[in-house]
Amino acid sequence: MRPATIGIIGGTGLGELLLKQAGGEALTIDTPFGAPSGPIVRGSWAGAEVAFLPRHGPRHTLNPSVVPYRANIWALKQLGVTTVIASGAAGSLRQEMHPGELVVCDQVIDRTFRRESTFFEAGPVVHVAFADPFCPRLRQALLRAAQQVQTPVHDRGTYICIEGPQFSTRAEAHLHRQWAGDLVGMTCLPEAKLAREAEMCYALIALATDYDCWRPAPPGGHDELVKEVLANLQRGSEAAAELIRVTLALLPAEAGGCGCGTALDLAVWSDLSATEAATRTRLAPLLARFEAARAGK
Repeated sequence: MRPATIGIIGGTGLGELLLKQAGGEALTIDTPFGAPSGPIVRGSWAGAEVAFLPRHGPRHTLNPSVVPYRANIWALKQLGVTTVIASGAAGSLRQEMHPGELVVCDQVIDRTFRRESTFFEAGPVVHVAFADPFCPRLRQALLRAAQQVQTPVHDRGTYICIEGPQFSTRAEAHLHRQWAGDLVGMTCLPEAKLAREAEMCYALIALATDYDCWRPAPPGGHDELVKEVLANLQRGSEAAAELIRVTLALLPAEAGGCGCGTALDLAVWSDLSATEAATRTRLAPLLARFEAARAGK
C-alpha cells in the first residue's frame, strides 16, 4: 500500500462512520512522544489513501486534556501524511450557527493551559507563523465540497478552545461571545499548532451540537438537552463524513501552494549545532532538510 497522504482525525461520533465506509489496516505506532490515541487505520476511501485516527481513543477513553496530541500528529507524519482533515464537536456561540450544522473554521483562540504545544520544547528555538491557523488550500477544497452536501456548512468561524473537561460557565460563554468567538470546543489545540510545526496542511470541521450555555436551555431540562446534543452529534457526524468524502475527490494528489509544507523555513532561529545531537536525532523527520543544508556548508 502507498503511504497515506490524507490524515483524518475524528472527534466524537465520526470514527465509527468512517471506519464502516473506509475500513482498512489497523497500525500500532510508537513515536518519540509516546503512543498515539490508538491504532491508526490506513486504507483507501473515495479514491484517496487515508489514515484515520480516533482522537479520544477507540472507546472514547481520553479526555481532551490528556489526548496525546504530539504523538498523534507525529504518527501521521511518520505514515507520510501531508494533509490533515480534523473534526470535532463544539458548542455554537451564534444564533445563526444552528446545532446540527457544520463550520469550516478560519480562526482559533487558545484558552488551554495544561497541554504540551510544541515538538521543540528541548530545542531548537522554533517560532512558526500561526496568524492563519488553518490551511487556505484545504479550507477552499472543503468549501467547494460543501456545495455538494445537503447540510448547511458555514464558511468561517472562530473556534475558542478551552481546557475542559468541564463545560463553560454562563459568564465565560458571554465572554467568549464578546471576544467574537463563534464556537467553543476542547480539542483543536494544540493539534493545529503541532500540524503547522510538522509542516502539514490542517483544517477543522466543527460540528455544532448545541448553543453552549449562553442561550436558555430548551424545555425539558438537562435530560432533554443531552438527548438533543446526542442527536445533533449523530447528524453532524454523518454530514461531516459526507463532506470529507466529497473533499477527498477534489483534493489534488500532492499538497502545495499554501506554504504549510515549508512552515519551518524562517521559523528555526537556533544554530542547530547548539542543539544536543540526541534532540536533533529525535526530531530528524522535522529537521532533515535543515540538517542537510547545514552539512552542505
